[in-house]
Amino acid sequence: MKRSQPRSFASLVQDFFCERLLKQQNVSRHTVAAYRDAFRLLLTFLERKRGSSPSQLSLDDLDAPTVLAFLDDLESRRRNSVRTRNARLAAIRAFVTYASASEPTALPMAQRVLAIPQKRCDRPLLGYLTRSEMEAVLSAPDPSTWSGRRDRALLTIIYNTGMRVSEAIGLRRGDVQLGPSASVCIHGKGRKDRCVPLWRATADLIADWLEESASQEATPLFPNRAGLALSRSGVEDRLRRAVAVAADRSPSLRGKRVSPHTLRHSTAMHLLQAGVDVTVIALWLGHESLESTHQYVEADLELKRRVLDRIDEPPNKKRKRRRPDQLRAFLNQL
Repeated sequence: MKRSQPRSFASLVQDFFCERLLKQQNVSRHTVAAYRDAFRLLLTFLERKRGSSPSQLSLDDLDAPTVLAFLDDLESRRRNSVRTRNARLAAIRAFVTYASASEPTALPMAQRVLAIPQKRCDRPLLGYLTRSEMEAVLSAPDPSTWSGRRDRALLTIIYNTGMRVSEAIGLRRGDVQLGPSASVCIHGKGRKDRCVPLWRATADLIADWLEESASQEATPLFPNRAGLALSRSGVEDRLRRAVAVAADRSPSLRGKRVSPHTLRHSTAMHLLQAGVDVTVIALWLGHESLESTHQYVEADLELKRRVLDRIDEPPNKKRKRRRPDQLRAFLNQL
């Protein structure tokens, strides 16, 4: 029986995205975009390294040493973080797993690539704003302008619900339910929807905003001047402007790096400090695992202080001071 020709690298990549990710796994557009960006960078690297166009590459060009060289290039030349490096590696791992199933002869190569470990990295403490800093940011946009009223409503609903920036820009007019029990339906990560109640002040801001925006339910709740949904970079820019104005009222904001995710962290920390159980906070934020929510407990220094106050301090027995040793003193001064 005549052996069929091995599939080309280009066809495997195309089928990985079209068949595996979209048809079989039905992943979200965010996952597709993340994997697409990883392969764009990988193909550019391979083209520079091999000297051939992406369509001329073979599966053998994606061996373990080449993947390691690509990951090192991300960190050294592009200055990517370890987390970004690991995300790119995850995309490559998913592809070689699919490729080895389609082309059994590629299994040894795939096993060596899959053996490349995720790189460990430090997990810094979460950054969040105090209540006074948060109030200064929310009141910073100018209510006399169209964009200022939109920004106030946008930042307030992000803080109220703790939603991700991708969830905020995906909101439509029909996702908001006003009335005595105002709430918003959030289309979350992993296609998990959740409904979060709105404060009366938030509901009033949204109601006022809806009066001057389009009435169709599918219309973006927070559009740009062209009527399209704000982009992620657009939200970051509007928040940056608000923080710059708020820093005059709250000087502690100067020098702080504030992103849309900082508002999400602030929501979680303020709920925790108000005594809300972590399981409720997990539901509020749309966390799939409680491990994601426990990081806020780790970051809450005030909570740790309250715990410490409940414990009696150990007796402090004063020891008689000894005369310092001259040799030790000499070494300490070096």
